[in-house]
Amino acid sequence: MFFILSKVLFFLIAPFFWIMVLLIWQIISKDRKTKKRLAIIVITIAVLFTNPFLYRTLVMAWQPQPKDLPVNSGYSTGILLGGLSGYDKNNRGYFGDNADRFIAAANLYHQGIIKKIIVSGGTGSLSQKEPAEAFFLKTQLVANGINETDILIESRSRNTYENGIYSRQIIDSLQLKAPYVLITSALHMRRSVGVFKKASVHCIAYPCDYKVILRKFDISDDIVPNIKVLNDWTYFIKEMIGYGVYKITGKA
Repeated sequence: MFFILSKVLFFLIAPFFWIMVLLIWQIISKDRKTKKRLAIIVITIAVLFTNPFLYRTLVMAWQPQPKDLPVNSGYSTGILLGGLSGYDKNNRGYFGDNADRFIAAANLYHQGIIKKIIVSGGTGSLSQKEPAEAFFLKTQLVANGINETDILIESRSRNTYENGIYSRQIIDSLQLKAPYVLITSALHMRRSVGVFKKASVHCIAYPCDYKVILRKFDISDDIVPNIKVLNDWTYFIKEMIGYGVYKITGKA
């Protein structure tokens, strides 16, 4: 039930959805004052949620700082969270927008910072008919020169909470030495750290896949409205709500 609700919530929290609902309301409303108020609300939402500077400022405050780990530091295990690839209708795997997680995990391994990689990722689709993401990622890690025996597969998890629970089971069964390096997107790291800490998995956060990076202010990029930011807000809102829900329900 929690898994299904999270999928429904993702649709409802989208600013674009809010705008569409309000516009429909405005069209069917017969009261002039209501129409005017709704128009003001729609314009306000559109201006705020397409403003790059506002989005960048808040995301920068949410994301953790980049982490540098010494080469050849030899941590026993890195935990790579899924959510960076998917399958087409023929079950052929493809990398998605968060593929920087994969690059980070491979680099950490080749630099001797981690010795093994737990790939944690089942399928996040409601139908649950496609293969687990972890299987595709394993083939790609092997193709990138990582020893197959150093790759541990966790293919049951459907969300961050289950990432923590099932990864803990692998760690316990193999008695892997702590601390572990947790690899996921910077936007997702706050919730992930909370989940793994709750699961008593001592991790060093290694954020990557930064959606916003520190750079100089630019009028054209920071002031001019950008429709893409409207979609970016959906993922940011999802993380904030997800973190809060996990805290309230004792999952993080």
